[in-house]
Amino acid sequence: MTVRRALAPVLLAAWGCVACGSGSGNGNGTPPPTPAPGPTNPCLSSSLESGPDLAVSAPDPALTLRKRGKIDYNPRWRVLDALWTHRQRAGRTLGEAVSTGGSSNVDVGEVAVLQDEGDLIAPANTFDLEGVGLRFTRNGAGGYDVARIDAAFRSTLGNQVTLTDDDSEPLNVPFSFPFYGQSQSIAFVNSDGNVTFEEEDRASSERNVARLLTGPPRVAPFLADLDPSAGGRVFAHVAADQYTVTWCGVRGFDSPRTATVQLTLLPDGAIEMKYTDSITLPDAVVGVSPGRTGEFSAVNLGDTTVAGGAGAVGERFAQSPQLDTVAVTRKFYATHRDDFDQLIIWTDARLIQDAFAYEVTVANQIRGIGLDLFDVSRDFGSAGQLESYTVMDFISKYPDNPRQKFLGENNTVSVLGQEVGHRWLAFFDFRNHEGRGSDALLGRDRAHWSFFVDSDASVMEGNDIEDLGGGSFQTVAAVERYSLLDQYAMGLVPASEVPPFFYVENPVNSSPSRDRDDPPQVGVRFNGTRRDVLIQDIIAEQGNRVPSSGSSPRVHRQAFVFVVGAGRTMDSAHVDKVDRIRREWETFFREATDRRMRAETALR
Repeated sequence: MTVRRALAPVLLAAWGCVACGSGSGNGNGTPPPTPAPGPTNPCLSSSLESGPDLAVSAPDPALTLRKRGKIDYNPRWRVLDALWTHRQRAGRTLGEAVSTGGSSNVDVGEVAVLQDEGDLIAPANTFDLEGVGLRFTRNGAGGYDVARIDAAFRSTLGNQVTLTDDDSEPLNVPFSFPFYGQSQSIAFVNSDGNVTFEEEDRASSERNVARLLTGPPRVAPFLADLDPSAGGRVFAHVAADQYTVTWCGVRGFDSPRTATVQLTLLPDGAIEMKYTDSITLPDAVVGVSPGRTGEFSAVNLGDTTVAGGAGAVGERFAQSPQLDTVAVTRKFYATHRDDFDQLIIWTDARLIQDAFAYEVTVANQIRGIGLDLFDVSRDFGSAGQLESYTVMDFISKYPDNPRQKFLGENNTVSVLGQEVGHRWLAFFDFRNHEGRGSDALLGRDRAHWSFFVDSDASVMEGNDIEDLGGGSFQTVAAVERYSLLDQYAMGLVPASEVPPFFYVENPVNSSPSRDRDDPPQVGVRFNGTRRDVLIQDIIAEQGNRVPSSGSSPRVHRQAFVFVVGAGRTMDSAHVDKVDRIRREWETFFREATDRRMRAETALR
């Protein structure tokens, strides 16, 4: 069972508790108290204490350690990042709901233009916990409240834990640590500034709110992309009265910036997090989570005291502004009918830092495509019609000609094809030749096709692979269409029309070197074992698609939205470019689906 399926029951129950604007914050506008002087930093000592070897646990086989890239926190649960951003902003606007009025909406032809009036783009949230100590204490609701404490580090650091990038080490907890109603006796010390229970975290995916919420139970004093092998050290002091982990001057991945933080778990269930006044890394998520949840409180940890509720609680710090997509969609619906399956959002400045573009599914009622059933469309202002939105980001990133190749094998409409396609694709596991469930068809984030799948040049980062015979293969086309397998997931063809296809197992000798997560590329040769796959192998794992192709829509209604930043005026050339892409996209989508579906992008 993969992580994404295990999440469903908890998320469905918890999403009902996620109400926009209910996050905690400094409601009366009073600034937080001035931090105490920076804590003494034992990491600077030249005589670090040593002791007996730490006891490394032997976890239950049921908690088998996951390998890099296997944990799928990613695009499908990015909806949680959107809700977190919106609630955290609401908590910082003096307790008032973020404006969703439509006074500054204007339609230019078939493009909806929204002006940011301080309501659509969240400003940078600067890390402000330097020289601060926090204590997380269990509350009556089953979660944690937070209060300021002394920031002085515990002086005994213990033994060094040797960790590399995206690494983890399990260590016994010498007492039964109560955490969200469960007693924990093993904690995994992870490179990336956090400790998890039940399973390690070696993933290299985004260190974001979705990862905090949907991964294993986690205590995160500084969830960020840290690399102890590049600089700094990690220590653990394990004793009967405490379990303390210290990240001493650990560098960010491919960065000279560092973080020095200390985490202590106490036998009564309390958690302490302490920060030196010399942290230079600007982006991190700080908080605690029971794991596999959608219930959370997005708070301001700079407040003197914080009520955390029953679920996860924490704060995300970011040095760059972020698009509040909940506010964007709700502002759009203030002046437009709820007629759209998907919104396509463009901006007049670069706002995405960790991707080129992305899609967020907000509702899914389709069975058999590898997605759970859920519906949080009402949080985004829709009464149930909206299924998804795509953020394409800064319009100037894209060439003037929508068919010009510019991003690997992609052009603008194929990039849009991939993001739109994430509404249905690509999440198929299948039953392999050994009769076991497998995700070998999937590549990056387990949400795109593997480089080594003959996906008929699918826009979902797919290659068309020619079998040269004798175990030799070559890629001959890429990102051109929605394959018949794609169209099955989209509800456009029945299973009987999906031809057999193949993937290459144990690929070697690729020139240039490639792995399954790499983007597609034409002209790559490699060797391996051909494994044929039938649609029945997918249905054996996923079940039949419901609704079937006979009752699925053939029209996909989309609205193109352009967001203008605060203090800027609309650039008509930008809007013209969005409209040019919109018109070319309708043609491409029709071609890419073999004329079985059309995109309608008229606003009215």
